[in-house]
Amino acid sequence: MAELAGRPGRRTFSGIKPSGHLTLGNYLGAMRHWVEEEQHRADALFCVVDLHALTVEHDPARVRRLSRQTATLLLAAGLDPELCTVFVQSHVDEHARLSYLMECTAADGEMRRMIQYKEKAAREAARGRSVRLSLLTYPALMAADILAYGTDEVPVGDDQTQHVELCRDLALRFNQRYGPVFRVPRASYPQVAARVMDLRDPTVKMGKSHAETSGIVYLLDEPDAVRRKVMRAVTDSGAEGGMEYDPQERPGVANLLDVLAACTGGKPQELAEEYTSYGALKKDTAEAVVELLRPLRRRHAELCAEPSYMEGVLREGAERARALARPRVDAAYAAVGLLPPG
Repeated sequence: MAELAGRPGRRTFSGIKPSGHLTLGNYLGAMRHWVEEEQHRADALFCVVDLHALTVEHDPARVRRLSRQTATLLLAAGLDPELCTVFVQSHVDEHARLSYLMECTAADGEMRRMIQYKEKAAREAARGRSVRLSLLTYPALMAADILAYGTDEVPVGDDQTQHVELCRDLALRFNQRYGPVFRVPRASYPQVAARVMDLRDPTVKMGKSHAETSGIVYLLDEPDAVRRKVMRAVTDSGAEGGMEYDPQERPGVANLLDVLAACTGGKPQELAEEYTSYGALKKDTAEAVVELLRPLRRRHAELCAEPSYMEGVLREGAERARALARPRVDAAYAAVGLLPPG
């Protein structure tokens, strides 16, 4: 691996959780931006955040399998280990070490105000169940993920803004209490297709861990499965004869236009003027998605045939990540008053 530590420019950190098979939404909303932009203009770290997958009930074998698949898909999408650092969170102990200090810096109230925690806790309570404590405290681990590396920017979707703001608050609070240990990061947002919606329910984001999968295009779906899902996409009430890009009033059509625009480089408002039927729009969108994913699926198959290569990438990535994180985490331990090991 090329030496990356001296690369000029800001440092970015991005994580992706192996809680399900990666989707078209993951690719258009984040991964493609990482490949085309972040790895070229920044000292970029991309992490499979497997510890975050433990905050809910899970099958250990599935977490291992999805962690490996997620890392492989990141490379298949175009991340280059000669340009960036790709690694698995649990391979770098500094994440867990720093997470506890972030828990000691955070307040109970601000953790409980996190929207994702409130929503998931409410759903479980309605079923007569409670959530794991780690679901409440995982924003502290997310903050540790970011702060351990002196991150300048965190490319995120808009649903993660609250967590990055908490990370900033914790960094500032820690620095005020114990001295200037952490760089205070900021969120950055991809401008195109940052939020791809479920094809069957265009009011919710296309998510990799949804129980209902008929509206989700997975990156490893066969072409016929992609076509079938897109052709069955929900459109909106209203007469045929004219398309309109209106995410509020016509979310189904708007979602298809967003996806088509992201795949072809067009603009959804302009594409709307080219169609007079839902069928034609769906057909073109389906083919655009199939062609977009074709090289990714091919490269994924090639990487799966070379398991030793992937193992080497993750091993070297973890070594570099550990070298970057350890001095800062050691400094944080010293700042709060912990004795160094003998």
